[in-house]
Amino acid sequence: MRLILSYLKRYKGLFIINVISVFGFALVELGIPTIVAQMIDEGVAKQDHAYLYQMSGVIAVISLLGVAGTILLGYCCAKISTSITRDMRNDIFTKVQSFSHHEFNQFTVSSLITRTNNDAFQIQMFVNVLLRTALMTPIMAILSMIMTIRASLPLSLVIGATIPVIIIGVFAVAKSSKPISEHQQTSIDALNRISRENLTGIRVIRAFNNDAHEAARFDEKNKDFMRYSKRLFKLMMITQPIFFLLMNLASMGIYWIAAGLIDVGALPVGQLIAFNEYLFHAMFSMMLFCTVFMMYPRAAVSAHRIEAVLKTDTSIEAVKEGIKLDDISTIRFEHVTFAYPDGEEPVLKDISFEVHKGEKIAFIGSTGSGKSTLINLLPRFYDVSQGQILIDGIDLRDLSLTAWRSMIGMIAQKANLFTGTIADNIRFGKEDASEAEIIHAAKVAQAYDFISEKPNGFDEYLSEGATNLSGGQKQRLSIARALVRKPKVYVFDDSFSALDFKTDAKLRSALAAETKEAITMVVAQRIATIMDADQIIVLHEGKQVGCGTHRELLASCSIYYEIAASQLSEEELKL
Repeated sequence: MRLILSYLKRYKGLFIINVISVFGFALVELGIPTIVAQMIDEGVAKQDHAYLYQMSGVIAVISLLGVAGTILLGYCCAKISTSITRDMRNDIFTKVQSFSHHEFNQFTVSSLITRTNNDAFQIQMFVNVLLRTALMTPIMAILSMIMTIRASLPLSLVIGATIPVIIIGVFAVAKSSKPISEHQQTSIDALNRISRENLTGIRVIRAFNNDAHEAARFDEKNKDFMRYSKRLFKLMMITQPIFFLLMNLASMGIYWIAAGLIDVGALPVGQLIAFNEYLFHAMFSMMLFCTVFMMYPRAAVSAHRIEAVLKTDTSIEAVKEGIKLDDISTIRFEHVTFAYPDGEEPVLKDISFEVHKGEKIAFIGSTGSGKSTLINLLPRFYDVSQGQILIDGIDLRDLSLTAWRSMIGMIAQKANLFTGTIADNIRFGKEDASEAEIIHAAKVAQAYDFISEKPNGFDEYLSEGATNLSGGQKQRLSIARALVRKPKVYVFDDSFSALDFKTDAKLRSALAAETKEAITMVVAQRIATIMDADQIIVLHEGKQVGCGTHRELLASCSIYYEIAASQLSEEELKL
């Protein structure tokens, strides 16, 4: 409830109108039976036609007020519940954007999707019912009980004996439903995870002919969700027939007692009719209250899962008033050691180097040597465990995170493009990029020719995951996206792996002129891609085992020589 109340405070005006509408609804539902009872006892019994006409007019006015109140109540409930859900989803999304890779691993992507969509929807449904009934039912129940006592104290005791039974049943159901709701939401996480893995890896699944295995895996989790849902629905549905049974038993008791009271003239007939209406509203209000109370455990589970996301502090702490730089001259790694938050051993150990504006530094090593991890420290996807990364002598952690990242052109190992046009994807690097800037970036990235061959050119629409492009085309668009930004630091994380040698050579030649006023950092597997680098850092098992130019490393670093010998001819090694 704490989470819901924190969002409800944003809509105080609508909430006040909602409360007023509830009182208007109660006035109609309880006022009309009272007037009808008076019409029977005063108008019909005494043949007073003028009184009947007068009271009929009063009922008409109250009915109109009731219609207006009901419409207003429905509007307020819908507006508040949907607005709260919208705000909640925006806050979750904003919070997730600040997460480091560690927090993503902690929650998992599939669970974050479930919390943003399904859990927020559960809160929306609960708030809608809460505003519609949680305020109305106590008012209706209290007023109904007051009216029943006024109508007949002996008959009201029958209702008083029934209500405790209902309350005990509600607590029992609520206690039983909470653990079921927790399992249900966890099973949705599992369903989302399997669905996401299958949709993104559909080609691998088909290539290995594992469709049946994946279908069985999904079916198993789907059955888990069905089992918990059935248990929850059965628990909820059993309450309604029990409620009506109790109401019918109460009605039988009331009619039995009322017959004796009417016989001795202690209860007017009109009061009995009104009493039945009061009974219905009192019991129905209790049933609605029970519904809200039974929905609460499920909403509480969802609220707890959402709160867990909103209250998680990112391990990457951004300085509020961080330093902003206009230009960058030097990047220096000083004895940098890094271990993943959930890892035991460091994956990078005592790395030190320095690179200046206009220079190109490259990183090479065997798989798992820590190349990509090192690169990911620069945009602060992770923070160093020991040592420092200095930008013009300033600790990276003291810089404004937003301003610093805006100075980096990051081309990731896996090209990630978004649904939209080719121009939109290039413009992702610079929102206000002109058409000339987009074309220039595409030409430098060697993407202009294949874009021109598309039926719609730069307006060609990319499908989800850009499946209508080849791997090399995706990489070139990713490079163009970074180039259009004109960053101070270029980071290429094995970004040429899908290119043929001819395109690779043309691209590197074009990049040399484009990046001459920036710092360029390259992770590569191909020696040919980094031979012209001013510095090459050789990594092995997280350690820096070599640093120098291509020629220097051939002579001084055996690991580098082994890599070069596996890719270059003897003549090329001697050059």
